[in-house]
Amino acid sequence: MFRKLNQRKYRFSTMGIANLTMFVFLIGVAFSPFAGTCGGGSIAEAATDNPLLKSEAVGIAMKFQDAIREIYKEVNPAVIRIETEQTVEVNHPFFNDPMFRRFFQVPEGQQKQKRAGLGSGFIISPDGFAVTNHHVVQRVDKITVKLTNGKEYQAKLIGSDPNSDIALIKIEGAKNLKTAHLGDSDKIEVGDFALAIGNPFGLQSTLTTGIISSKGQDVNSADGVSRIQTDASINPGNSGGPLLNVRGEVIGINQMIYSQSGGSVGIGFAIPINHAKHIIDKLKSGKKIRQGYIGVSVDPEVTEEKLKLLGVPGKTGIIVAQVVIGSPAFKAGITANDFITQVDGKPADKFSVLKASVLQKGVGGEIEIKLFRQGKEMTVTVKVAEAPQQQPQQ
Repeated sequence: MFRKLNQRKYRFSTMGIANLTMFVFLIGVAFSPFAGTCGGGSIAEAATDNPLLKSEAVGIAMKFQDAIREIYKEVNPAVIRIETEQTVEVNHPFFNDPMFRRFFQVPEGQQKQKRAGLGSGFIISPDGFAVTNHHVVQRVDKITVKLTNGKEYQAKLIGSDPNSDIALIKIEGAKNLKTAHLGDSDKIEVGDFALAIGNPFGLQSTLTTGIISSKGQDVNSADGVSRIQTDASINPGNSGGPLLNVRGEVIGINQMIYSQSGGSVGIGFAIPINHAKHIIDKLKSGKKIRQGYIGVSVDPEVTEEKLKLLGVPGKTGIIVAQVVIGSPAFKAGITANDFITQVDGKPADKFSVLKASVLQKGVGGEIEIKLFRQGKEMTVTVKVAEAPQQQPQQ
């Protein structure tokens, strides 16, 4: 349920004699022959004489402003408003009270109730495929999509993955739709400008801006992949909408916020689009999303003392704490206290780098891991297997 904007009604207070006299005087001045002049010229002329317009800094700022406008005009038509309807069973404590049921003529047992939901999404193909969050469309009975041109369509769920919180829907009966361009989330850097478009609190086609606050934030997501952190305002209703770079490319799918109040406090998270691409492709082809697994857990804290004991002082990486017997990592020869420095050519500065590679390669894929053992560097190849039930390790 979303809060409605509070509507405040203003009224003029009764004027005193002095205030009324001043009001009449100002009206007279406004309509006098001298009204609208400033220093001998018109107000319009005074505005064009602004010395800041000749400033190089202001010129750069105005170009950036124009770029933001163009991004919004280009991408906004590809952003959709998603309204959902869900039938839920409500078990009110009074429903089982015989006196309550008799007095209000309420039937015994659970009662069905319609529940509305709201989210955002973006179109990725002219024939109506669109991306949103799994939590926006999970277990709903009806999905309605509204475009920025006012047209309304029904949509069906093609597939979704609760671990990554990504869903693919198909807008029915729509053709030649405007699409969003997908970017490369691996190329973002902290400090890059970021823009979010969506429908926060039900407000239509809202643009917010900010920066990339962190490009690899671990938030204990079910898929184990780090999220992009941004201070561009994200609120309820933004879920599933695009996070954009200054080229107007989608670099993330807005997913959640960190807040104690329920509103934005400048800490929002988005699913990296490079990770989402793999999920989207599988959902579109009808493939089952199988959770990858290699069977290792790592030491949560890497200290200089530990690095010295392993013979790798000053190096960056992750320490293997445990290997599951019979797992892919075990079969590849990885053991406890191995120090992993690279995963598929990328520095293993966080456990999330390994987890992301496992998920992107998927079941059956192979991962190349560089590691140090007793001060010696070696390379092993691990084949990803499907994760067994209730398996916390990667």
